[in-house]
Amino acid sequence: MRIGVLGAGNMADALAAQWARKGHEIMIGARAPERAVALAARIGRGTAGGGLREAAEFGEVVLLAVWFEGIADALRAAGAADGALAGRVLVDCTNPMEPPFERLKTGDGPSAALRVAAAAPGARVVKAFNLCHESVWRMTPPAFGGRPLGVPVCGDDAEAVAAVRALVADLGCVPLDGGGLRRAGLLEATAAFMVGLWVAGEDPATMIPPREYAGGDPRRTSAAAV
Repeated sequence: MRIGVLGAGNMADALAAQWARKGHEIMIGARAPERAVALAARIGRGTAGGGLREAAEFGEVVLLAVWFEGIADALRAAGAADGALAGRVLVDCTNPMEPPFERLKTGDGPSAALRVAAAAPGARVVKAFNLCHESVWRMTPPAFGGRPLGVPVCGDDAEAVAAVRALVADLGCVPLDGGGLRRAGLLEATAAFMVGLWVAGEDPATMIPPREYAGGDPRRTSAAAV
C-alpha cells in the first residue's frame, strides 16, 4: 500500500516506521521538506521525503499527523481544497486537547475529524490512532499483559475503514469498530479524559471492567448507528 504522511514529528515517525517494516511504500511530507527527507532517511526501507502536497498525492492512504492547531495549514499546503485528497483515505490521529484537560479545543463545535473532512472535500476520513502516545506505536507489537492493544476506528466509508483496520492489524493490534465519523468526537474526548487521569496520577485502565460485566447482549456500534 502507498502511504503518504503529512507531518514529520513523533507520531509520523512511529507509525510510518512500523508500516515501512511491513513492506508498505511510505512518503513523508512536511512544510519544511528537509525535515521530511531527514525522517525518511532515518526510517529507511525505501521511504521518501518531500513536501506536503507530494505526500498527499503519493498516498492511497494519507496519515494526518500534525498538532491540532496545524491541521488547516497542513491540509491547505497539501492541496486539500484543490481536490488533492479526493478519493483518498485520510487518517486523522489528531487530538484537540490541552492542559488541564477539562475541555476540548473544539469547544461546542464539530470534532477535529469532522473539521478535517470539511477541509478536505472528497477525502474518505477515518479517525484512528489518537488514544496512545507515540511510544506505544513504537512497540513491536503493542501488547500489555499478553493482550494486544485494541484500536478504535471511526469512519463512514466501508472501504476506507477496512484499509485502516488492515493498517491497525499490521501493527499487531486489534481494530475495534468505533462506528461512524460522528462518533470521532467521543473518541477525542476519551483521549482528553484519559490523559487528564494520567496527569492526576491515576490509572485509566482500572476503570474498564471485563466485557462480561458490560450488561446486555453485545451489538456492533456500526449496526446500532444505522
